[in-house]
Amino acid sequence: MTLPLAQQQLLASVNDGLHIGGQWRGSSHGATVDVRNPATGEVIRTVASASVGDGLAALTAADEAFPAWAATPARERAEILRRAFDLLTERADDFALLMTLEMGKPLGEARGEVAYGGEFLRWFSERTAHVTGRYGANPEGSGRMIVTQHPVGPCYLITPWNFPLAMATRKIAPALAAGCTVVIKPATLTPLTTTYFVQLLQEAGLPAGVVNVVTTSVPGPMSEAILADPRLRKLSFTGSTPVGRQLLKQAAQGVLRTSMELGGNAPFIVFDDADLDKAVDGAILAKFRNIGQACTAANRMLVHVDVVEEFTARLTERVENLVMGPGTEPGVAIGPLIDDRAVAKTDELVRDAVTRGASIRTGGAPADGHGYFYPATVLADVQPGSALLTEEIFGPVAAIAPFRDEDEAVALANATEYGLVSYVFTESLARGQRMIERLETGMMGLNVGAVSNAAAPFGGWKMSGLGREGGDEGIHEYLQTKYTLTPNPFA
Repeated sequence: MTLPLAQQQLLASVNDGLHIGGQWRGSSHGATVDVRNPATGEVIRTVASASVGDGLAALTAADEAFPAWAATPARERAEILRRAFDLLTERADDFALLMTLEMGKPLGEARGEVAYGGEFLRWFSERTAHVTGRYGANPEGSGRMIVTQHPVGPCYLITPWNFPLAMATRKIAPALAAGCTVVIKPATLTPLTTTYFVQLLQEAGLPAGVVNVVTTSVPGPMSEAILADPRLRKLSFTGSTPVGRQLLKQAAQGVLRTSMELGGNAPFIVFDDADLDKAVDGAILAKFRNIGQACTAANRMLVHVDVVEEFTARLTERVENLVMGPGTEPGVAIGPLIDDRAVAKTDELVRDAVTRGASIRTGGAPADGHGYFYPATVLADVQPGSALLTEEIFGPVAAIAPFRDEDEAVALANATEYGLVSYVFTESLARGQRMIERLETGMMGLNVGAVSNAAAPFGGWKMSGLGREGGDEGIHEYLQTKYTLTPNPFA
């Protein structure tokens, strides 16, 4: 299938090499990796695949660039980030189309990601010049305490395929704001958006070696080598909990600073006093945004027995009207999943739930034809023991299970090793406050179906990760504290 000329031209404008020390180059061993359009399964670009040596060369470049970048005045770093924001805003349509082509999300959602990803550039450009310390007498009066903040050093950033722009800007922007240099490894499935963004950073005036990009089809060996190198001082990873745990083990050898945004199993709780219009709107957003392929996606819809049938009927009606197709087509709400393995896993989870007693209200089987499509699905009466109540679905499947009272809802919601985000719908202020106290998640949406914001701290509890991205907390993940004691100048 031949792509339209505008799409071919956009893809051709994305560099197919590795970016190391300010230069674009091929892999040292000549390896490449194909990038496919999940709507068709066809190869749309072939890019260099880094070797372990290439990864270490990128770390060398970041290490050599670090002293000068750390010493660059905060205002200059801020202005580069702001120029990057302005350029991204100007080219929003190109970035959105590129994401849709390599990842599959509908164009409207891709445009939303460009706006969201851009906000990290703007937010951290505004925070760059506001990193402060403190000065004051010690309690004994014998000296003066000076507390200062310093960049941690070269950072290794590993991003996922589901939000290829926002996950890059959410990590790169605070690192640069803090004065750190970067080696970034984008997901093998979706490297083009990150590469295109780094081209934009070059245009914004970022010095050579400050951000280096190494796409690879052998991430394990390369990451292991980089993490074992004493020049590295920080790891930030977004991805699955099993991979995150392995990376933490490797990072422990160098006592690295780590930020880990891992898996989720978000409960979506609808109480009997909820405004069902709000709840259904929230469910569509929390479940089907990004085709359900988000760590923040509602995984378990826990609905009070008194309203479960009405909620299910309303949600099913809305879901049946969601148009499925290639994300480049107008009106599409459900694009393809990322690959055939994602389709197979989603279908396996649905089959397991049905075998255990769940009923399919709509959807429930892979789509025929080209591409990796699975229709938006609603399952009612999902029974305890069903795999999709414990595993992250990462697909457009709403799994609905009833509860009888608040204590049962809390128990069901907290019965997971994950604790990233929860969603609660209730018209009771007191109950909403109790849920803030009782639910074991790092984030919560109260009568809303989306919580992410560049100015807010994003992150989870339990097996959902360590550290925070975004907000004032985000820049501090890339800073380290120094305390200095001086004599009392008046003694």
